[in-house]
Amino acid sequence: QVQLVESGGGLVQAGGSLRLSCAASGRTFSRNAMGWFRQAPGKEREFVATISWSGGNTYYAEVVKGRFTISRDDAKNTVYLQMNSLKPEDTAVYYCAARRHIGASQAGESYDYWGQGTQVTVSS
Repeated sequence: QVQLVESGGGLVQAGGSLRLSCAASGRTFSRNAMGWFRQAPGKEREFVATISWSGGNTYYAEVVKGRFTISRDDAKNTVYLQMNSLKPEDTAVYYCAARRHIGASQAGESYDYWGQGTQVTVSS
């Protein structure tokens, strides 16, 4: 079992930056690929970014590519999402997820553990 707790959300103006953190506890974290997803009001959950167990492979949704960066620090059992040049359309609840597999994945259904989410609001 892996427990995930997100932090770092908040209110920011368009063009600003935030860094989300996801602290993991429980079973071994270093063998889990990790992902970030988001869900805006009235919309379905969507993929944002994913990172493999080694950190060697990362993938991003087209709408965030070049603005967001996913990274991990296994010594701290933490995965990060650095978000720059934020836009109002980035407003959503952001969820961290872990999968019992070393490979990165964009498919939400392939993830086994989810955090409670952190709200990100970008004002125009």
